[in-house]
Amino acid sequence: MKKFMAMALGLTLAVSMLTACGGGTKETKAETKAETTAETTGETTEAAAADGESLKVALCVTGAVNDMGWCQSAYEGLELLEEKYGAEIAYTENLQAADMAATFTDYAASGYDIVIGHGFQFGDPALEVGAQYPDTKFICVEADATAENVASYVMKCEEGGYIEGMLAASMTKTNKLGFIGPVEGASLIKIMNGFEDGAKSINPDIEVQTAWTGSFTDTALAQEAAQAMIDSGVDFIAHDANECGTGAINAAKAAGIYATGDSYDQHELAPETILTSSIYNVPVLIEAAYNDVVNGTFEGTVKELGMAEGVVEIAPYYDMESAIPEEVRTMIAEKIEAIKSGEFVVPCDTTAR
Repeated sequence: MKKFMAMALGLTLAVSMLTACGGGTKETKAETKAETTAETTGETTEAAAADGESLKVALCVTGAVNDMGWCQSAYEGLELLEEKYGAEIAYTENLQAADMAATFTDYAASGYDIVIGHGFQFGDPALEVGAQYPDTKFICVEADATAENVASYVMKCEEGGYIEGMLAASMTKTNKLGFIGPVEGASLIKIMNGFEDGAKSINPDIEVQTAWTGSFTDTALAQEAAQAMIDSGVDFIAHDANECGTGAINAAKAAGIYATGDSYDQHELAPETILTSSIYNVPVLIEAAYNDVVNGTFEGTVKELGMAEGVVEIAPYYDMESAIPEEVRTMIAEKIEAIKSGEFVVPCDTTAR
């Protein structure tokens, strides 16, 4: 992998092969707002579920719930719990790291049965607050935190990264690919490594350039970083950068090159640019976690879910299908089936290269 340096608005874009989710300012919106002065209910989550009561579920995300990406997918999972199970829901968006533990405490003190932290950053706050509120279940997405009442649900995002890498390597003419990330996060190294592994399974000599913007929301930084890559010969852009990533897509669109979306089906952002997206079906994951609590099967462990469970998938090609050679589409479809069946296991490498 080639490391790529760029400057934007006086900020150095750190180079790496990692992606992550987080950042922003705190802003609370809730169907039922958590109050810091509320008393705990004293009931265990399992008892409430057994009595047929609607559980109270809170979601914490580091970006906006309408970002057409990582955070929105989690919010849609929260809405699913309300619509399908009658859960009483609340959420806090644009949450900064410094406020995570306090926000978790607010929800737990207000009697919420389940508190979901959507991102690896929520692991430590969940352990800290979970020790004080043993009757509250804490669900962390893409973390490795575990305790009696803390579980981490991890998506095999490397599977989507691998497929996108295969596609990118099959479509490039310059043999130079670009990837835009926001801030390095250990739990998401696997995505970029998966992308590189997939690309090099097609062409071992392919070049992958990556840049870190240091932001999850600043689209201008991502656009400038992507443009610098394009100027160096990159003709395919991928990202895993929340709202920030739309800037990379905009750069690809302006340059007339292809790109892929991430977290959410981002086809509508640039229908003639985005060939596909790696979709993380967070609602499926959140529903699985919720049912583990309700059914008494919750365990304080790390649970992994991927393509086989319908949590990770590749979006349709839509009108761009004709732009992708049939043999490439067939190859990718066969690889996806091999991943689902377990015949092929995408390496999960969480070590920065």
